[in-house]
Amino acid sequence: MSHFLKKVLMLHNTRALACAATSAQPELFTTHKMPWGVLLTNRQYRSMPTHGIGRYRHLIPKIMPKKKKDKIQMKQIKAPTNTEFGVLNVCVSGYDMTLVEHYSQYIHNLCNHLDIKVEESYAVPTKSTEVMVMQDQGTKMYVDGILKTHERVVQITEMKATLCPIFMDVLLKNQPEGVQLCVKQHTEADFQSRFKARPELEGLIAKMNT
Repeated sequence: MSHFLKKVLMLHNTRALACAATSAQPELFTTHKMPWGVLLTNRQYRSMPTHGIGRYRHLIPKIMPKKKKDKIQMKQIKAPTNTEFGVLNVCVSGYDMTLVEHYSQYIHNLCNHLDIKVEESYAVPTKSTEVMVMQDQGTKMYVDGILKTHERVVQITEMKATLCPIFMDVLLKNQPEGVQLCVKQHTEADFQSRFKARPELEGLIAKMNT
């Protein structure tokens, strides 16, 4: 019987709450004078809901204009002093590109470890050499193979004269087989050897100038 009474009391309370809500609505409208649209829908946007549909320009990343690459200009060659060398080229060449590349990286890391300033490190265009063989009977020659010579250059500056013997001793002791090492002073001819020759273009430029 107690369970039945609880249900009756709950129904009575819900009816009383519903009546109180309906009586409070007119008072709310009369005091604040709020429109029906504000009460029915609570919009999270300021403008119309269809504004901005179809716009896509803000989604496309801005394309920056490509800058023209300037020609590499030759830097002024620093003259040597009584205690320091000028600009030196440590040239590494060989037929195995992997050995040449790894040895040039080793030289670059060694210079950083010994506080020797590395101006730049670059690759020289690969040179191809044809190996010709003459036949046993006859005078004609045919190509037996093509050897490709790879070269890397590590350009260093401001190396002290007292550090040079130690530097060269370490390089010679760690020089791999089949790799040639050469250290020479940097000249203008070395700078021009970095670029590939284009005889056709040079011929057309000469004709235009004449």
